[in-house]
Amino acid sequence: MLRPPLSPMLAAPVADLPTGRQLAYEPKWDGWRTLAFRDADGVHLQSRAGRDLTGYFPDVTATLRSLPAGTVLDGELIVWAEGRTDFALLQQRVTAGRRLAALADRHPAHFVAFDLLSSPDGEPLLDLPLAERRHRLTGLLSDAPAGLVLCPQTGDPAEAREWLRTWTDAGVEGIVVKRCDGRYEPGRRGWQKLRAHRTVETLVGGITGPVTDPDTLLVGRCDDRGRLRYLGRTHPLHRQQRRELAGLLRPTTAPEHPWPQPLPGGWTGQLNPAPPLPYTPVRQDLVVEVEADTAYEHGRWRHRVRHLRPRLDLAPDDLPVLTDGPEALGGGPGRVAADRPGRRTG
Repeated sequence: MLRPPLSPMLAAPVADLPTGRQLAYEPKWDGWRTLAFRDADGVHLQSRAGRDLTGYFPDVTATLRSLPAGTVLDGELIVWAEGRTDFALLQQRVTAGRRLAALADRHPAHFVAFDLLSSPDGEPLLDLPLAERRHRLTGLLSDAPAGLVLCPQTGDPAEAREWLRTWTDAGVEGIVVKRCDGRYEPGRRGWQKLRAHRTVETLVGGITGPVTDPDTLLVGRCDDRGRLRYLGRTHPLHRQQRRELAGLLRPTTAPEHPWPQPLPGGWTGQLNPAPPLPYTPVRQDLVVEVEADTAYEHGRWRHRVRHLRPRLDLAPDDLPVLTDGPEALGGGPGRVAADRPGRRTG
């Protein structure tokens, strides 16, 4: 019988969507990867890193008690809010304290199951091919309660590309590709994943490193009051980009900048605490095109973005006004990049 801790099977990033026989495609959710163990004593939820999440999700554990003892599922914890997944609401579970019950009642979590690792009688299924595990999982969840959802799966790459085009606004980060004849290998990157990315025009508001040789760009968009709001930081620039931008960036002499100095660690630290980031403010007149994934929350990108090129044909007033909500960068100049065959996305 499988017991925690158990390392989940992982996926290696790819630049293009793999195709071929015996491949299955599933949406990659913007949530917390979780293994769910149902035994005679109750339910145990384990994070990808082995952390015990059980106490933070009383709603999910109550739902999973409907499963027969001995069942072990692999899946994703997600919270829906306003028509899409909300990663910030997942994070709030950890810090909610006495507010946990109210938070779970107001924003219930769901468990999206995509693999069955142990059958209801406690038999490990790791050596069975994915197609057989999926067949058993589908039967097990045929009458599951609302909070326990079977992850969609397709063998059609065209349908998977359609998910990349149309499901990203609902919080899908990309596509996970698996072999239908593959066994489950804990801890091994035996699957593949393709992230969805968008190209977006932004304004440069600051840099790290000297203006004559910038290391990274700090970018944003103006809101309806004309104030530049911070959106994210780029990956380190390569040599040619640094040379090109050095002739376009100008330090600002304005007495005030719309961003604090240094930038707070919470603005740039993604999931982990980060130290405050000193930066050099620059004139807010350079438009650049960046490539970002779909992880957008608190009005900022959660991961670093990739600088593509300056847009000298655009002026700051040409950019759409930034509005609140995760859809703020979903339209206008933003374009889904991952559905173009042959384009590198990461």
